Amino acid sequence: MILIIYIKMNHSFKYSAVLILLIGTAIYFTSCMKETTLPVVTTINVSDITQTSISTGGTVIDDGGAEVTARGVCWSTVHNPTLADTKTTDGTGSGTFSSNISGLTANTTYYIRAYATNSVGTAYGNEIPFNLKQILLATLTTAEITEITVASAVSGIVIIDNGGEEATEWGICWGTSPVPTTSNYKTKFDDWDYSDINNITGLQPSTKYYVRSYAINRAGTAYGNELEFTTLAVSPIIFNPVLTYGSVSDIDGNDYMTIQIGTQVWMAENLRTTRYSDGTSIPYITESTETTHGFSWYNNELSSYKTVFGALYNWYAVADSRNLCPTGWHVPTSTEWSTLKTYLGDETVAGGRLKEKGTTHWLSPNYGGFNESGFSALPGGWYYFEEGFNLSQFNNIGYQGSWWTSTSAYPGTLYADIVIIGWSGPYLSGDLSNKLNGFSVRCIKNN
Repeated sequence: MILIIYIKMNHSFKYSAVLILLIGTAIYFTSCMKETTLPVVTTINVSDITQTSISTGGTVIDDGGAEVTARGVCWSTVHNPTLADTKTTDGTGSGTFSSNISGLTANTTYYIRAYATNSVGTAYGNEIPFNLKQILLATLTTAEITEITVASAVSGIVIIDNGGEEATEWGICWGTSPVPTTSNYKTKFDDWDYSDINNITGLQPSTKYYVRSYAINRAGTAYGNELEFTTLAVSPIIFNPVLTYGSVSDIDGNDYMTIQIGTQVWMAENLRTTRYSDGTSIPYITESTETTHGFSWYNNELSSYKTVFGALYNWYAVADSRNLCPTGWHVPTSTEWSTLKTYLGDETVAGGRLKEKGTTHWLSPNYGGFNESGFSALPGGWYYFEEGFNLSQFNNIGYQGSWWTSTSAYPGTLYADIVIIGWSGPYLSGDLSNKLNGFSVRCIKNN
């Protein structure tokens, strides 16, 4: 008869197996004992290196047959660091652990090893050397300021030395006081380039500004040399010294003020009709399923937006032969908008001469809004068409006025010309938009 008994032995052994042989009345036995060993541990590669800290850790692969009562990472500036050097303590047991080491010195080479301790002693993992490369502030200059207008300018950044590491953010900052910082106005660049330029916008006429480039890396924020410039003055306008308004009514009975600007006569309010001039109703869009002609009120709220801002029409309603405008009037072409812009000066000042003054409807600061023309342009916003979705993509009320032209950008395409005036400057600019989007409309009188 054979009997095997496992007996727990002292802490120096993993187990004891006793083999007992029962032969007749005699008992014979032997034992097999496996000795406990040091743990087996590896060191995790260094990551998240800064000038004073790193992340690392280790993995206890085998506890050696006894509980691991301490583990962590030790380091030194000499090879083979031990517990006698600086160390972390990161729990107990087997498995992977993380260690964060701080208080290191930049531009110094260190050696690290993970360790694990059980009842037999302490084992060490593989050694990993690393160097905390010193990162300095970048060295840069501010690019020459060019293209100065009444509300904008162009400058940029030239990186001479990145300080040992690419910047996480860079650009130009400006203000009306010397030594501007990133807490003032700034323009960030999107892609790393050693000679970036960008626009400084939203400026006020006849105002001195100070500009510096900046670059941010782990060492901090570096600034380039300071430059200064003064925006151009808004030249006085000599037409319409006293604004005289006329009037016109649409098919719905809505009355509009009109104003003559040069040789053209314009509505001085946004269109808000719900019918074409022949009396046919224009489809009202509440969901983005209407792929022909239609209109909407901003946020679908007639009572809040109709009287001041008018309706938002898609281009198919604009181009419909039944005529969106009152009889004797039409939606202006791109050429007619260009004529208006030229008469007012150019695109850098025309927007300000068209914009309503103040911040009753335009959000602050409404730079350059003087309305010398009497056009009284308003920031009615627009809506974005996305087929199959509720019509909830309304944008930019208070920030931007956008008006359709009757000009299709390219015959047979889904795009047409629009004109835009924003709150941040006196620009009147052009763009293209999907014909299913909704914008404001101003009508011009037939010649």
